[in-house]
Amino acid sequence: MNPVWLILFAPLGAAAVITLVTQRWKMLSAFVSCAAILLGFVLSVGIFLQQGQWQSPEPLRWLVLEGGWVIEFGATVDRLSVLMLLVVTGVGSAIHIYSIGYMRGDPGFSRYFACLSLFTFSMLGIVLSNNFIQIFIFWELVGVSSYLLIGYWFERPSAAEAGKKAFLVNRIGDFGMMLGILLLWTEAGTFSFAELPERVAAIPAGTLGLISALIFCGAVGKSAQVPLHVWLPDAMEGPTPVSALIHAATMVAAGVYMLCRVAFLILPSETALTLIAWVGGVTALMAATIAITQNDIKRILAYSTLSQLGYMIMSVGLTGITPAMFHLTTHAFFKALLFLGAGSVIHALHHEQDIWKMGGLWRKMPVTFVTFLIGTLALAGVWPLSGFYSKDEILLLALKENMALFVVGVVTAFLTAYYMGRGCFVAFFGRPRDRHAYEHAHESPLVMTAPLVFLAILSVIGGWGSYVPHFLQPEGHGAHHEAWKGFLLLLVPAAGFGVAAWIYGRAEPSDEPVKAALGRLWNVLENKYYFDEVYLWIVRNVQGAVASGCELFDRWALQRLGVGGLAGVTGLAGKTLRLLQTGNVQAYAFVFGVGLTVIIFYVVVR
Repeated sequence: MNPVWLILFAPLGAAAVITLVTQRWKMLSAFVSCAAILLGFVLSVGIFLQQGQWQSPEPLRWLVLEGGWVIEFGATVDRLSVLMLLVVTGVGSAIHIYSIGYMRGDPGFSRYFACLSLFTFSMLGIVLSNNFIQIFIFWELVGVSSYLLIGYWFERPSAAEAGKKAFLVNRIGDFGMMLGILLLWTEAGTFSFAELPERVAAIPAGTLGLISALIFCGAVGKSAQVPLHVWLPDAMEGPTPVSALIHAATMVAAGVYMLCRVAFLILPSETALTLIAWVGGVTALMAATIAITQNDIKRILAYSTLSQLGYMIMSVGLTGITPAMFHLTTHAFFKALLFLGAGSVIHALHHEQDIWKMGGLWRKMPVTFVTFLIGTLALAGVWPLSGFYSKDEILLLALKENMALFVVGVVTAFLTAYYMGRGCFVAFFGRPRDRHAYEHAHESPLVMTAPLVFLAILSVIGGWGSYVPHFLQPEGHGAHHEAWKGFLLLLVPAAGFGVAAWIYGRAEPSDEPVKAALGRLWNVLENKYYFDEVYLWIVRNVQGAVASGCELFDRWALQRLGVGGLAGVTGLAGKTLRLLQTGNVQAYAFVFGVGLTVIIFYVVVR
């Protein structure tokens, strides 16, 4: 069997085996799930080492429709998909192993690993798809998997609501994506990624822009861009390893990867590029401003994910496909590290997530602290960690292409260093703010700290030598920038951390001088610009008014005048005909005679 099919279907097989066979044996279920993704990682490394000899497996004929139209099930093996295979299986393997320690004792342990394997299968399907029909099917499977994992603790109302919210919000984006795919097919006559680049040139510019914008709707949902970003912070209701998987290697990365995969559609349309760039820029800045007010350690990281995804989407809109994938790769390393580090803290403090109830933890949890600090510095873009190289590629591209977006990116970078410094200083430094929690804090077991160390190493070296850009674009990638530009970008995170240290180095829960300085603006940021409240008002009032109007139309127009009126006429006709069906032979003979007489009279008279 081709190793690509093993990489794809091993997690699906693991999910099936756990669900049907090993559910009673928890550690065996964990072993099956971890073995499946580790197999995928080993095979992905093997494929990576065979550069220059890649061959996509022979596609399977899936559906043959009238007129000879064929839909295939295939896999694309190229530089883009191989890089993503390494990210999904490598980071995913660390998260799977970490989950053994984090989820130990949970009654749904086997169910968790079955859902985790299904999630991995769904994301790998998106990575390997070679046509729009196939990628859309796996796109929806990712949505289902995320629903199951975000709402994993479904007995909690908040978790159940978060799962539904993620599922429904993504359906909005997916509907737009589906319309774009259908419109593309009517114009190009194919769904195949191999055939589409040649046919795109024949599509009118306005139509191509509309197609690109509609397909972009799918990325707006999956990668949580404005205005469909509201589901991602609430996704924190799921287990922390799930948050790490969603934010680092699977769901939110799917939108960015999809845009890079279909770049042949987007790049020719200036309208689509402008839309994508500004949606990404606005999301990056907006999420960063919200993050500075958050006190939940996981929500701080959630809004940082929104912000970094905004960078990636902005890069795509600025025609920077390679920088977007570069930042996606390094972000997977340090964001998985940060979430797993946060999970280690939460695990040690018996599920406490408020940073203002922490403090002084660096003494009790040295491995978690050092690795979390590395992730924080990488996220902020501090040299020489991986985030510095990938984020700077995007910022320097913006400096070249769009000065306004460059300013947005620099301000966002400053805020990123500030709010991550704030979280780190409050949680790990100063005196313990909750003495009981501090006394019971302890370092996590090896099964949890080993993945932290692995991801910390990747977060340090992941950007060295700009290997990822050179791998994606071996000919023509030139990351040679003037030294003074790089030096200026070094000052931005340093300034952000400096401000955070000055304000929060030894701050108490009551010490929030920024809140007093911002006044009402702080309330706006703390309430996330009231997006949830606006959407709730729309659902209750606009949707409610439409539903009431439809109900009145159904009752008065359809039931009484329309369907109801027709039903009345039909009933009367039925009653009339029933009078003729008496079952009396003499009556039938009489009616027959009358009818015959009428016919004879008509013939004679005529």
